[in-house]
Amino acid sequence: MNCNVPTDICFSFSGFHQRGGRTADHADGFGIGFFEGAGCRLFIDVRPAVESAIAALVSGYPIRSMNVVAHIRKATRGEVALVNTHPFMRELWGRYWIFAHNGTLEDFKAELCTAYYRPVGTTDSEAAFCQMLQELRARFPQGEPPLGRLHEAVAEITRELASHGTFNYMLCNGDLLFAHCSTSLAYVLRQAPFAVAHLKDQDITVDFSEVTTPDDRVALIATDPLTDNEVWTAMSPGELLVFRHGVPVPI
Repeated sequence: MNCNVPTDICFSFSGFHQRGGRTADHADGFGIGFFEGAGCRLFIDVRPAVESAIAALVSGYPIRSMNVVAHIRKATRGEVALVNTHPFMRELWGRYWIFAHNGTLEDFKAELCTAYYRPVGTTDSEAAFCQMLQELRARFPQGEPPLGRLHEAVAEITRELASHGTFNYMLCNGDLLFAHCSTSLAYVLRQAPFAVAHLKDQDITVDFSEVTTPDDRVALIATDPLTDNEVWTAMSPGELLVFRHGVPVPI
């Protein structure tokens, strides 16, 4: 989720976490990160999201954030363990970055990463994240570049990593949210005039006109749409979007 004002994700997460063992088989752990200024609250658990007391806490805890990244895991590389649970977090250019990946990268070598960014766990996902940050650090040693150059660099690195397999991912630094579609990703933009939304995975409805202001903007991105009565835009394979303040940024 990417917004222009601090927003809670309780409604969407109520449906999303059902896919962690009830309405889908991604039952090998879950995680969610909330940016708050320069800080980031990161909650992870190896239990299926539908059984996790941490997920229950998040579902009812209205943490307000402008950027949130959540992940439910179906393990394909690395054992089911806390160290292998997404999102992963590292520092670059004085900011925290968090990363969540859906897919599998074949024949990807973690040793490509250098001393700055090394995987702690055994997933291809964390290794890819370390590789991305290492290459960005090497290209821009003086600090974060303008958005156009950053997007170009992330796109180049992404194409190389995606050549190893399926690489749907979210990458966020608390200001920008990058979303890359390899096989399946979609987004919905919520802004005035707000309407009623109904979850696909639970029979829950909310009228956003009652809980927002006319100036609010929210972008929600997911592998599969979370609601069944909103217009979701499917991303194309190979497409890399960057969201800021609740809308895709023209590059």
